[in-house]
Amino acid sequence: MKSRIAVVVTLCLTLYLISTSCINKHPISPASDFFYPQTPTPPTPAAYPPPTNLSHLLFGILGSEKASHHRKAYTESWWRPGAARGALFLDKPPSRPWSPTLPPYRVSDDLSGLLHKRDLRAQRMVHGIMEVMREMGEEELRWLVMGDDDTIFYVDNIVEVVSKLDHTSHFYLGGLSEFLMSSYVFSFNEAFGGAGIILSYPLAKALAADMDACLKRYAYLFSSDNTTKNCVADVGANLSPQMGSHQIDLRGDISGLLSAHPLSPLLSLHHFDLVDPIFPSKDRFESTRHLMTAAAADQSRMLQQIICHQRQSNWTVSVAWGYSAQIYEAIFPRSYLQMPLETFRPWYKHRGVLIPYYRLNTRPLSADPCEAPHSFFLEAVEKSAERGEVVTAYSRARPRPLPPCSSHSADGIDRIRVYSPAASRYQMDRCECCDIVGLDNHTAEVRLRECLVGEVIA
Repeated sequence: MKSRIAVVVTLCLTLYLISTSCINKHPISPASDFFYPQTPTPPTPAAYPPPTNLSHLLFGILGSEKASHHRKAYTESWWRPGAARGALFLDKPPSRPWSPTLPPYRVSDDLSGLLHKRDLRAQRMVHGIMEVMREMGEEELRWLVMGDDDTIFYVDNIVEVVSKLDHTSHFYLGGLSEFLMSSYVFSFNEAFGGAGIILSYPLAKALAADMDACLKRYAYLFSSDNTTKNCVADVGANLSPQMGSHQIDLRGDISGLLSAHPLSPLLSLHHFDLVDPIFPSKDRFESTRHLMTAAAADQSRMLQQIICHQRQSNWTVSVAWGYSAQIYEAIFPRSYLQMPLETFRPWYKHRGVLIPYYRLNTRPLSADPCEAPHSFFLEAVEKSAERGEVVTAYSRARPRPLPPCSSHSADGIDRIRVYSPAASRYQMDRCECCDIVGLDNHTAEVRLRECLVGEVIA
């Protein structure tokens, strides 16, 4: 009997010690905590990385010593000495003193020993990805931006776009060609380098590690962009197209394209040497600088299309902010005007190649006075901190050689003034709307605003 009691006592003591140990490890929450759980303590601010800014971007620009003398104006238009990081890679050292308004120059590596071929231009461009990271360092690097020496970047917009993405993931961003045959010949899944190629740091690092091997795999290719696309694919990533990156594989007058920009931040423009000057009475370099005066006031709205109607006169006004404005003597919906007027020509034409030439829908030019617009181009930009607005003025380029569409002719209008908020606007789910707030014999005044709930632009 005593032995049984001893066993029971021992068992009870063991159970007591076990329960005490469990309670100490997992204390029972009070009733208030059970019904109203405590909010977990948020991580300290140091646990969150700071927002992406220009210092987190690294630019690699590829060019030739021969072309650098006249193309430098394109790079100078957007480069920010002392703020932007990067380098301009040349095929040989410059023959003239290097301007401090340009990125520092570097000479590209000699790849002849690696690939044993004569024409190394394509491989040199791709190899620049590794070279710029090696030369400029990887400290605080989140995004690598590659481009040509005639690429015009809009760096604030690039920062805004990439800041919404996870820079620790593998991203390959860029634009497609406007010319359908270019994509057909090369690839529908590659970023065309003139429009800029944007790589997240992990992807850029993976490409740099595989660079020599990849260049050997694709040594037979003569396209740097196609080679880059293949190298990216081989490390497991694919293109995320950006509608604001513009290769401009077009010829002639591209005002129709620029006046109907898609609802996306403008990231880049390219090939200004191969198209007409975008502003009447200005050359290519003057046009570039003039366009950048609007960008200095508000990059977020650059080329964004805003459309409003004057019902009394039966007019439609279309504004490509910072570049152009148009008056149509008829009411047109946004669905129609967002298609570019085909003022431009194909990149090239071959016998036997039939339309379509373009990777976008276009509107044909028309001699119908109800369809042909009155065209106005950027004249001046004024930013007023006191009024909290930016005023852009657009002046008539030339008389429209057509009769009026109706009794309400716009022939007398020679200037359009557009008032927009000074605050940047990166909301790209819906465009802005506008009202025609002033109209006399010579000037139309337009004020931008947010679209109303249920408002239809038609």
